[in-house]
Amino acid sequence: RARRQAARRKDAGAVKLRGAWGHEAGELARVHAAAFDHGWSAAEITELLDGPGGFALLVEDAALVAFILCRAIAGEAEILTLAVDPAARRRGFARALVEAAAGAARIAGAETMFLEVADDNAAAIGLYEVAGFARAGLRRGYYDRGPQGYADALVMRLALGRAAL
Repeated sequence: RARRQAARRKDAGAVKLRGAWGHEAGELARVHAAAFDHGWSAAEITELLDGPGGFALLVEDAALVAFILCRAIAGEAEILTLAVDPAARRRGFARALVEAAAGAARIAGAETMFLEVADDNAAAIGLYEVAGFARAGLRRGYYDRGPQGYADALVMRLALGRAAL
């Protein structure tokens, strides 16, 4: 187990992060569709990225494998989505993206970062808790799961002060 954790830390240390641009929305949509049952279109991603305070970071590992899309406005930031290609999971990419996005939001003037996550997504909840997010609320019936009904979303909050990360 310790060897696996050390290998993951080594992989995470080699993560190649950079900003994402609107012309890459098609590739971002491809990763989002691989990561979620109902992926966002390139047009939806472009609209959020080009909107007020929108920014995205991505991970390249020979090809684009993960990204985070956020917004920072009026002292608050929000993670809109975090997508990792299923073939690239458990390699530290999501954690690196969350940490980098929090830093970028702080630079943009945000004092707090929020997100919503499905209450049955234990892996994502664990990731966000390790990154310092705390549960701040619940949105009932937030995610439409089609024939399976609706899932609740946990609202999570991270203080972006100097001691937060």
